[in-house]
Amino acid sequence: MRVALLQMCSSDNPEENLNTACAMLREAKEQGAAFALAPEVMNCVSGSRAHQQSVLQVEAEDLTLAGLRAEAKALGLWVLAGSLALKSDPPEERFANRSILIDDQGEIAARYDKMHMFDVQVTPEETHRESDGYAPGEQAVVAETPFGPVGMTVCYDVRFAYLHRALAQAGARILTVPAAFSPGTGPWHWQPLLQARAIETGCFVLAPGQTGTHDISQGRSRKTYGHSMVVAPWGEVLLDAGTEPGVYCVDIDLSQVGDARRKVPALSHDREFRGPK
Repeated sequence: MRVALLQMCSSDNPEENLNTACAMLREAKEQGAAFALAPEVMNCVSGSRAHQQSVLQVEAEDLTLAGLRAEAKALGLWVLAGSLALKSDPPEERFANRSILIDDQGEIAARYDKMHMFDVQVTPEETHRESDGYAPGEQAVVAETPFGPVGMTVCYDVRFAYLHRALAQAGARILTVPAAFSPGTGPWHWQPLLQARAIETGCFVLAPGQTGTHDISQGRSRKTYGHSMVVAPWGEVLLDAGTEPGVYCVDIDLSQVGDARRKVPALSHDREFRGPK
């Protein structure tokens, strides 16, 4: 199966980002992809909560989602809207960071709200408090597709091995990790974390990323690491997209999932244990 990772440098203008994404989806289809994946907050990378409040919509009214669904149907292409920044339904006042899987008929196959919030101080100059603006999800998701079960995660989730193990034990053969990864941690953590999640679970890991310096009209500037990756179940890096925006395709052989799990059946070797003293 051919998958396409859309490495984007999204601005804080949703309409502009939708146009870019749709052009990329058409290119992915031309290259023979059956599944195209976009990065985290593909519709709006913003440094201003006020700006987000003015341009974001609830899911049912979101123009980016509507546009992606129409494009997926027109192309006959499965699409992961890596994640969309959306207004939540009341009474929740914070936004949702929601990954949405769209089938080749333009229907929503699954939704997953990012569970782990990026509340960190990477350096004195780079601090993030994602939970101030976004409500964390509570439900893990494995989506059924014609090419196998897909476990859905988003960016900072990659640091939490137990989530990915649970997804694999629930049947996932592919794990999706759309991201807007920090350049302050990316050179050291991004690839090892993705490889670890693949090796631990025997899954393919598909991780499309935001990249570069983002065009932001309000609030602080934002840079992201890029290096969208595909990692095979044995840990091989099949794709490292570097830092340039673009459509990056790779062929994956899902029989490798079974091969890796037969060789090292760690998913069936859990043991109960007492906590440390």
